[in-house]
Amino acid sequence: MARREYDESDARVRPSRRGSRPRTKIRPSHESAITAVVTTIDRGRYTVELLEDGDSPAGTVVTAVKARELGRRGLVIGDRVAVVGDTSGRPDTLARLVRREERRTELRRTADDADPTERVIVANADSLAIVTALADPEPNPRMIDRCLVAAFDAGMDAVLVLTKADLADATPLRDAYEPLGVHVVETQVLRDGGAEADPGFRELRDAVAGRDTVLVGYSGVGKSTLVNALVPDAGRAVGRVNDVTGRGRHTSTSAIRYGLPEGGHIVDTPGVRTFGLAHVDPQHFVAAFPDVAEAAERLCPRGCTHESADAGCALDAWAETPEQHARVDSIRRLLASRAAAAEW
Repeated sequence: MARREYDESDARVRPSRRGSRPRTKIRPSHESAITAVVTTIDRGRYTVELLEDGDSPAGTVVTAVKARELGRRGLVIGDRVAVVGDTSGRPDTLARLVRREERRTELRRTADDADPTERVIVANADSLAIVTALADPEPNPRMIDRCLVAAFDAGMDAVLVLTKADLADATPLRDAYEPLGVHVVETQVLRDGGAEADPGFRELRDAVAGRDTVLVGYSGVGKSTLVNALVPDAGRAVGRVNDVTGRGRHTSTSAIRYGLPEGGHIVDTPGVRTFGLAHVDPQHFVAAFPDVAEAAERLCPRGCTHESADAGCALDAWAETPEQHARVDSIRRLLASRAAAAEW
């Protein structure tokens, strides 16, 4: 049998899927999109709660993904978003997030003071609750100061929550931070009567009611225990502090937003080891402490860097109490850390 010769007529050309019609750059306006708030994020899937009239929770929880319209804009817990598609909340349904509304506040941090990459932790929160154990693990005022600066920079109020008040005296920390206008709350979980038997817990519950509050602190300080007491059906895992290292184990591995029975919300975040402030203007380090800021404005020379008394700073002469000296020292440590990061 003779071998057939192939020619051009045997070639098969795959038709173009694009066609000849140019792709439009006009995007839909999604005027009928429903407003929602992001409550959890897990590997590209977003759990959002639909809002009535753009504010009140509607009770419907929807799973969604980012649509092309959002581009590279990141989303975090607390973001207000516009949702389209299947918003029924039924199992195995998926909606699309097409727009992120303007943020009212942003709580940010960096890995350390030398890292220029900032990370938004939570959006649209009113208050930062700095959770610190009075013992096991020991309190770290430097960490508290960093969180206060971050809250001030974000335009948020700050609450200092001192846990395990039955193990150590809270007076030194109260004396250090209450003069700054920081609301200080002492809590302990009692065996008889539970959290409700603790006046400090009831004070904390009243302080967060009707507001959006972020809980930040080291692992092992009791954040998850507080969340379970404030939100009975939260079911957050709790851990213990290592007897050798004095550090807690990460029992919360992701941030999550909970509705409070009394109104408002709390956001439980994983325990942090550091709280970098590379994103904060160094001038805000002083402004975060009202008494120091007033003294610096009144006593320090114009353009003072607050580096030391030898450099002309008057804060050493102003500080009279141990708490005032500690705040000045903390500010200088923050400034020195920023300066070292800039040189690096």
